[in-house]
Amino acid sequence: MRSANPSFGENTFKGLRSEKGAAMTIQGTVNKTFILFLLICATAVFTWHQYFSGNDIQAWLWIGLLGGFIVALITIFAKRAAPYTAPLYALLEGLAIGGISAMFESQFEGITTQAILLTLGTLFSLLLVYRSGLIKVTENFKLGVVVATGAIFFVYLADFILRFFGMEVPFIHETGLVGILISVAIVVVAALNLVLDFDFIEKGTEQQAPKYMEWYGAFGLMVTLVWLYFEILRLLSKIRSNR
Repeated sequence: MRSANPSFGENTFKGLRSEKGAAMTIQGTVNKTFILFLLICATAVFTWHQYFSGNDIQAWLWIGLLGGFIVALITIFAKRAAPYTAPLYALLEGLAIGGISAMFESQFEGITTQAILLTLGTLFSLLLVYRSGLIKVTENFKLGVVVATGAIFFVYLADFILRFFGMEVPFIHETGLVGILISVAIVVVAALNLVLDFDFIEKGTEQQAPKYMEWYGAFGLMVTLVWLYFEILRLLSKIRSNR
């Protein structure tokens, strides 16, 4: 069974063995995740400041979005490069996060702080629930999350294509009740992906994956967190607009 996160596929840890006794650990992955988080914050602050200083940030946004996507693909297909590509991904993604967050903040004061707190709160709450054993990552659970995530991906892809023809998928951008409920459902699916990420990282440590997989595990977790943050930001903006 695959993880819904593209960086954590069925064969992510297959055939990998630790080298010279250096194996992947939970604590090591947590440390790398924290480093990536700090790198994202660093470049996010840069584009945030540029936006509110009145400077054009379109170039930075495209560098962040396209660069982050390309580096993410490289990381997925070249796991050994993760100690170098994961930090680069974080720096690039931070450019996009800071700029987009600033745009939302200019429309809805305080929305960025709310989105950050909700994202981190969701992360730690689900981690606590996962570690307590209240959530069991069964095959049916994985299948449900994978199918739901795949459906969201194809809806977003269809919406992206339709926009070139002056159309869009109904409801997903609307601020009414239906649009809000759709965003709530997407946020829930994004959050459940965190549980799958925890499970795959834990399996990596159990299988004594190489040390560099800590960077890869941290990268995969950040991919989900970034998605969750953006979806929470969208949800909050819809709620604010509907007042």
